[in-house]
Amino acid sequence: MSVSSDSAKPAQPNSTNETVSQPAENNAAPNRMPYLSNFGSDVANSWLLPDGVVDVLFEDAHKQEVLRHQLIEQLITHGYRLVCPPMIEFTESLLSDASEDLKRQTFKIIDQLTGRLMGVRADITPQILRIDAHHGGTGIARYCYVGDVIHTLPSGLFGSRTPLQLGAEIFGCASLAADIELIDVLFTMVNKLNMSAALHIDLGHVAIFKRLAELAELSDSDTEQLMYLYANKNLPELKRVCRALPMGDDFYVLARFGHDIANLLAKLSDAAQQDSQIATAIDELQRLKNYLQDQWQCPVSIDVTELSGYHYHTGIVFNGYINSETQPLVRGGRFDGMQSQTQALRAATGFSMDVSRLLAHTQLDATTVVLVDFTALSNANTDEMQTLLQQVESLRQQGYRVTVPLDAQDSPDDVTHRLSMADDSQWQLQTV
Repeated sequence: MSVSSDSAKPAQPNSTNETVSQPAENNAAPNRMPYLSNFGSDVANSWLLPDGVVDVLFEDAHKQEVLRHQLIEQLITHGYRLVCPPMIEFTESLLSDASEDLKRQTFKIIDQLTGRLMGVRADITPQILRIDAHHGGTGIARYCYVGDVIHTLPSGLFGSRTPLQLGAEIFGCASLAADIELIDVLFTMVNKLNMSAALHIDLGHVAIFKRLAELAELSDSDTEQLMYLYANKNLPELKRVCRALPMGDDFYVLARFGHDIANLLAKLSDAAQQDSQIATAIDELQRLKNYLQDQWQCPVSIDVTELSGYHYHTGIVFNGYINSETQPLVRGGRFDGMQSQTQALRAATGFSMDVSRLLAHTQLDATTVVLVDFTALSNANTDEMQTLLQQVESLRQQGYRVTVPLDAQDSPDDVTHRLSMADDSQWQLQTV
């Protein structure tokens, strides 16, 4: 609780002439101004950060910026055009086709200029849809981006509410070739990092469940119930529910055999087996799995009941995991864009990742930290000072981190080298 301005002042004597007794000096010190202890507590509380919000400091901050630059440069060299959408937009455009989950994750504010409702972005992909609708044309377009997003709630236990989101999108190509290109770009990016862990890919395809729901003419409530049971891997309850549904055996087969692409189609009913959309989706999954294993020697798992992006994704979906972490580092998949002139759907696919999640799995090259000797600096004449400045600039251009001290105590904690004056009046770099 904050202390009001009145209560934060020492008590004053009243206006009468009554004498205010003064406590003994030796007893007064501990309790002379008790409001100060409350004030200090309030200051400490005011420095607390919200749950899911942290400072990125020092070496981690440096590492994050290096990763951000390296990853974006890789995307640009692969032909992706960099865009930087704004942090805030009117909700009409930012959340026009957003899922309920994304709407809940978005902070809303009132624009003081117009009185209209604005959203602080929780995902950059909807902004890329808007950009492509205005600037993408009708051909294939590639975009990349990186920027902060803000979530109302953390994603998972100990998740961040302020991810640094980086991603890439391809618009205008409906074939599997676009998904394969994105996979290639992703692994090229990751493999160029000094990572201590490998990427595991989990593949899914929401079109299989969507098509079965269409064939069975499921209601929205039945669809949501199945998705809930899939997410919780509740096979006994799923089996019971499916008995009362049209084509219920097929929905149970998705959960029971959805990890085995080779046998999935054979386990489905004749009506599902003969459906071209389901057969095409299963074939795409098998082809992409084989490609990942052959080209990138990547561990791959399949889960056709992965429907967390059901209301947004339209086809292939994939999540990339590091080690045994429960939250994916990378999320990607198929979705629909929009052409502003005709309002026709525009095929699109993409992926995004939280760059800050890479900090624990990557290492920067060791940095040489140089400290100029303060004593030599203080005693240097004009010519020696000029030579020093030239050498300091040369070292910095080579990537050395050089500190010119302001006093004798000014020294970084991680000094590796010292720039000192040698006997021949020349500056020499010495290992500490």
